[in-house]
Amino acid sequence: MSPEMKKELEKHVQATIIKLSECKSSQVLEINDWQQVVAADIESIGIQKKRPVIVVIGGASQLSDDIFQQIRGLFVEVLAPIAERLQAVVVDGGTDAGVMRLMGQARTQISGTFPLVGVLPRGLMTLPGEPSQSEQHASLEPNHTHFLLVPGDNWGDESLALAQTATMVSAGAPSIAVMLNGGAITWKDALNNAGEDRLLLVIEGSGRAADELSAVAKGESGSELATTLIKTCLVKVVELTTKNDLIRQQIEAILSCEQ
Repeated sequence: MSPEMKKELEKHVQATIIKLSECKSSQVLEINDWQQVVAADIESIGIQKKRPVIVVIGGASQLSDDIFQQIRGLFVEVLAPIAERLQAVVVDGGTDAGVMRLMGQARTQISGTFPLVGVLPRGLMTLPGEPSQSEQHASLEPNHTHFLLVPGDNWGDESLALAQTATMVSAGAPSIAVMLNGGAITWKDALNNAGEDRLLLVIEGSGRAADELSAVAKGESGSELATTLIKTCLVKVVELTTKNDLIRQQIEAILSCEQ
């Protein structure tokens, strides 16, 4: 990279390495202007493009213990092993909560080596060594390998960047968004991924937004947001079960396709 290109890059991004625990560090790209970001910026912290991508959106709230354990099993037995086998890049919200925590823990549990990328609003992040400024502030999930900190002071400000990160990383390789549970931000994430022409695999039985969208897909009435998503023809519903074989088959079929 020429000195001129490096200087231009530093105007809108800044790359650092942060230590999240005694034995784990992560690459961080702090972004000042998302509109200027290109694939080369993301590659600068070691995220290779033209790889299959799994986007994980949603939450893990208001669940019975049985359903939570089934969802946890989905991450440990399906999502993480598929990402490992295909060396897919997994992109999610990166905070130490909900499905992001489950994804990080699953990667560590299977001794995974696949890249796990969190995309978050910088204004709500508490980095190691920084004091928490409010109850809204969140910590980084410690098992993620990379983080993109994008401009924003509200949850949801990162949503478009998250969806577009997956597009830049896949660069024509197959990608899929997996939607579990979730609330208001999950609807925004789903719409932005659909806007990137990405198939949305909705896990029926995981609760809240995912179950509402599943019901509308089967012909029931629902919110305008759910109806809008169904009209994209990018929604596929799969039921959460104990073994989750069908979910595994659906994800593998999409990510194994040659583009």
